[in-house]
Amino acid sequence: MRPLAVFDIDGTLVDSRASIHRAACEAARDIGLPEPDYDRVRKIVGLSLEHAMAVLEPGLDAPTLDRFIAGFRASFNRMYQEGHEEPLYPGAMETIRRLHRDGWRLALATGQNRRGVARNLAREGWADLFISSHCAEDGPGKPDPAMLHAAMAACDACPATTLMIGDTAHDIRMAINAGVLPLGVAWGFHTVEEQQAAGARHVARSFAELTVVLDGFADLTRAA
Repeated sequence: MRPLAVFDIDGTLVDSRASIHRAACEAARDIGLPEPDYDRVRKIVGLSLEHAMAVLEPGLDAPTLDRFIAGFRASFNRMYQEGHEEPLYPGAMETIRRLHRDGWRLALATGQNRRGVARNLAREGWADLFISSHCAEDGPGKPDPAMLHAAMAACDACPATTLMIGDTAHDIRMAINAGVLPLGVAWGFHTVEEQQAAGARHVARSFAELTVVLDGFADLTRAA
């Protein structure tokens, strides 16, 4: 049976560390708060935006939290209007192309909104590689397993043939909640130790290392 790999976007395929921190800082300034340091911001990446911003600044009342969220979105809109595009991590495109050639089914599961997903699917070649995409606007966000359940349904897969690849503890917990293999990557927002503590079966230090793990999973899946 063909295996399914579900990829996170931010911090896994796309290097959005600088832009997410910038947007959080600009949104904080807009409501008169000090700029949050990167370590605080990185921990909330992967959650739905509303949840993430409430965790980042838990003392805000509802109207101020709404302004904080709106400011974050406005910052990203300004960046995109200026022509900004987050770069792919080196090796990301080659890896997903290779998996597609090897017969893997591919899907996306992200804390981004649907507009962000559309921007990424507009990258050259992406729309042809991924069977389905799932985001926090579609239903419960990470670590709820809803996105992975939807991905498996869309791709005609089951937990035994599916794995989740992400860079945060939120991705790992979502995978565990869905009963799929949780794999982490070391180059994104959460540390190796944070992902391991959440239950990651393996945390890859490079796309080459990740590919070895994926090849092993594919061999087991196809032999079953």
